Amino acid sequence: MAAAEPARRRRPTDDDGAPDAQTSRPRRKASARRAPAPPRGGVTGAAAAMRLAAGQLAQLLGRTPESVSSLRPTEDGWEAQVEVLELERIPDTTSVLASYKVTMDEDGELISYERTRRYSRGMIDRPG
Repeated sequence: MAAAEPARRRRPTDDDGAPDAQTSRPRRKASARRAPAPPRGGVTGAAAAMRLAAGQLAQLLGRTPESVSSLRPTEDGWEAQVEVLELERIPDTTSVLASYKVTMDEDGELISYERTRRYSRGMIDRPG
């Protein structure tokens, strides 16, 4: 024999079939925590801005970015730091990377880029 399913509770209903106001649970309030509003325009989130920054820089430099190390919204769009492999060496820890500051407008179009730093992959940041 199969085990019997437990009985489900039913909410008392009014004459029109709607849950009784006195016995139904209060509705949850919408969360007060909101996602930060994206800059005005076409880019609707940080993930999209990251992809656009890396993709457009790759087109200009002809090299594939390793990572986006920082991203922040600005009044006029987005600003990102993108890490790019500039010179591949053996062993890998001696390869040369560069950090680029990428500025995009509110639609995600690259406005400017600037190489801000070159370093070997094995180099670690030291507190200054």
